Amino acid sequence: MKPYQLVGIGNAVVDVIAQADDSFLAHMSIEKGIMQLIEQDRAERLYGAMDSRVQTPGGSVANTIAGAGALGLDTAFIGRVRDDALGRFYADAMNEVGIDFVNPPVANGDLPTSRSMIFVSPDGERSMNTYLGISTGLTSRDVPPEVSGSARLMFLEGYLFDHDAGKTAFREAARATRASGGKAGIAISDPFCVDRHRGDFLSLIEHDLDFVIGNEAEIQSLFQTDHLNDALMLTAALCPLVVCTRSGDGVTVMEGTSRIDIPVDRVTPVDATGAGDQFAAGFLYGLATGRDLQTSARIGCVCAAEVISHIGPRPQTDLRALLHDKGLI
Repeated sequence: MKPYQLVGIGNAVVDVIAQADDSFLAHMSIEKGIMQLIEQDRAERLYGAMDSRVQTPGGSVANTIAGAGALGLDTAFIGRVRDDALGRFYADAMNEVGIDFVNPPVANGDLPTSRSMIFVSPDGERSMNTYLGISTGLTSRDVPPEVSGSARLMFLEGYLFDHDAGKTAFREAARATRASGGKAGIAISDPFCVDRHRGDFLSLIEHDLDFVIGNEAEIQSLFQTDHLNDALMLTAALCPLVVCTRSGDGVTVMEGTSRIDIPVDRVTPVDATGAGDQFAAGFLYGLATGRDLQTSARIGCVCAAEVISHIGPRPQTDLRALLHDKGLI
């Protein structure tokens, strides 16, 4: 098995996008501008009602891996899809952009491939209806040890921590990566997930991870505090590297008791979807290529600014050219 600079484990979700006006949203009882989790029957109904669908492979950590791949890292992604039309589309689309999708689509799976039906209104609002499907069933059997053992960086998606089998898979993958000299980390993903599994989350961070990436709410949720500085210090006492994104207020990086604050240029987003995912892509690219923490964070900020300048959660311009123009590579 070839070595990978970055391997991600996360939900493999097909984003299915269509235009829809407010009357359609009302007719289909879709709440405008938010993300809702839905069941299989509603997912099939909404999918069938979409006109002129555009499909793209998605998922939080999958988007990060795609961004890092666009920067030139050798990457792989571990996730579950069913051997159905959307699952085959997802696997092929990831492989076509140079990301090794290491899990073959599951034949005869009980659940279909995960998908998020995204309705874009004329005013730019995105109404997301997500059916998690087969992706949440990830277990240790889906994580080839030869892949996790060959990763220089392993990046885990917090959403999958909601399931006991996912917790076990994360621990085993992180330990395999670290045993071979690599580093493992997590995107916290969701403060509500932390609330449901705080003890296990903190145990994973303390004993099995080298870095944590999250936004203010996610970092604060780890220790149930409204004081970000306290949360950062407490998390840094458990984990060697803590990265906190603070939207227009910049990024804070904690390495032990050493703190770096990186400002950002405030911009008005066209679509904020994927900002955290692409920050992580840039930051991990910096780590993987030996940049210092400040430079890595600045690279992440450039990638985040690019993705919020257009519709969609993945880069659409030449990120390497952007970074070169700013003297970062």
